[in-house]
Amino acid sequence: MKTLIREVTVITMQDNNEIIRDADVVVDGQTISYVGPQKLWEENFDRVISGRDKLLLPGFVNAHGHAAMTLFRSYADDLPLMDWLQKRIWPAEGKLKREDVYWGTMLAILEMIKCGTTTFTDMYFFMDQVAEAAEEAGIRAVLARGLIGIGETADKGLEESEQFIKTWQGRGHGRITTMLGPHAPYTCPPEFLRRVMLLQESLAVPIHLHLAETKDEVERINQEYGVSPTMLLKNIGLFERPVLAAHCVHLSEEDMEILKEYNVCVAHNPGSNLKLGSGIAPVPDLLSRGITVGLGTDGAASNNNLDMIEEMRLAALIHKGNRMDPTVVSARKALAMATRESAKAVFLEKVGVVAPEMKADIIMLDLQRPHLTPQHDLVAHLVYAAQPADIVMVMVNGQIISEKGEMTTLDEEKIIFQAHQRALHLVQ
Repeated sequence: MKTLIREVTVITMQDNNEIIRDADVVVDGQTISYVGPQKLWEENFDRVISGRDKLLLPGFVNAHGHAAMTLFRSYADDLPLMDWLQKRIWPAEGKLKREDVYWGTMLAILEMIKCGTTTFTDMYFFMDQVAEAAEEAGIRAVLARGLIGIGETADKGLEESEQFIKTWQGRGHGRITTMLGPHAPYTCPPEFLRRVMLLQESLAVPIHLHLAETKDEVERINQEYGVSPTMLLKNIGLFERPVLAAHCVHLSEEDMEILKEYNVCVAHNPGSNLKLGSGIAPVPDLLSRGITVGLGTDGAASNNNLDMIEEMRLAALIHKGNRMDPTVVSARKALAMATRESAKAVFLEKVGVVAPEMKADIIMLDLQRPHLTPQHDLVAHLVYAAQPADIVMVMVNGQIISEKGEMTTLDEEKIIFQAHQRALHLVQ
């Protein structure tokens, strides 16, 4: 399938922050083959789409989340993290069945597509069902089976992870990639993490874990091992592998230098960290060191939505207020974190930029909206004013999966019904 999008304004998200007005974009199969000035095309296209008064950019890459936790949205709000987990979420998750995770993930995917997300990163249970949902929906996904290294499920988790990776890596026409997902240093002791590292050596996939999310976590690890969680992971050699570390809220200067030294990627989750009272990650300090920082929503139980536009806005605003400096985390940096930098953080090489040979994971917004007028600065509009309702097209791997708010691959009414019914039995 070959598609021409005509007369569109393009934010390419290449390093030079290029904006091309009245451009043509050609999608050939799964990839972009042309981005540039309008041309008189002599070839035939399967479809020609008008981009007049529209803005085209890379789809958002959600660098950290737990998709099926949509089923617990608003169930356990306004609690600190450990109370939230131990008293409410973990007991409810103990009731989860495979079908629950499938429909909870479908609900998350539906929401994410409507919010312009073309790639989501997930760590949870029953990951075959998560992968099936992603494959059916047409979205790109980076998936890890969540691992707890204590208790009788530790061995089973490693076995399931290995089988999941061997089964799903590269499926869905390359849209599905995999990781190993040890939950966190406080649930995965060093001896278990060493087993994860051995498995990583044989499977050659990245590692995705939570790191330094709360002060309590840092204090617990310090009391038990005499070092910070970041130093602990360095000492056991985990950072010698490709690692995506979620949250990274409570880091010392030494911790940040370790992340820089080992090229550890960070997923910043401002909404979840604020709602759980975990704190504000030192993102300006990470960025100043050249550390790759992407953006994630975390799960809908701790956010409570999966809106990457909102995460961009939070990422740009909270650090200005926290540092009392309006120049930190500019709109352009926040947009990069939600697209190009998030793609780097989850180890995707052909995603996050609109350019020839890149994957055709793109979204288009309608600029003829009151809150997007006048158009002095389109990037600022995206970060500070845009809304999911402005999105008129979502394309992944060259396939349009949403157009004018209508899903092309999903039954929205059925998903909402199934998710609602299954959520009720989990919390009764």
